[in-house]
Amino acid sequence: MVNKVTWQQVGHVTQPGRYMFRFGWLAVTADDLAVWERYPDASFTLVKTMGTPSPDEVEEFHLGAFELQQLRHD
Repeated sequence: MVNKVTWQQVGHVTQPGRYMFRFGWLAVTADDLAVWERYPDASFTLVKTMGTPSPDEVEEFHLGAFELQQLRHD
């Protein structure tokens, strides 16, 4: 199963950093933000960082490949 997130789902963050969400910690880079600024509807694949957290730790992710929303021509 591949999980994807949009800028809207992560609260339109505006600064690079590490953010806590319902699925765990997410590292957002300046390059990730540049994509979202240019393509606000893009969705990124969540990539789990290496290692297995202990039961009291939260999973960590970074953003992987992104997908652009298809324009509909009705």
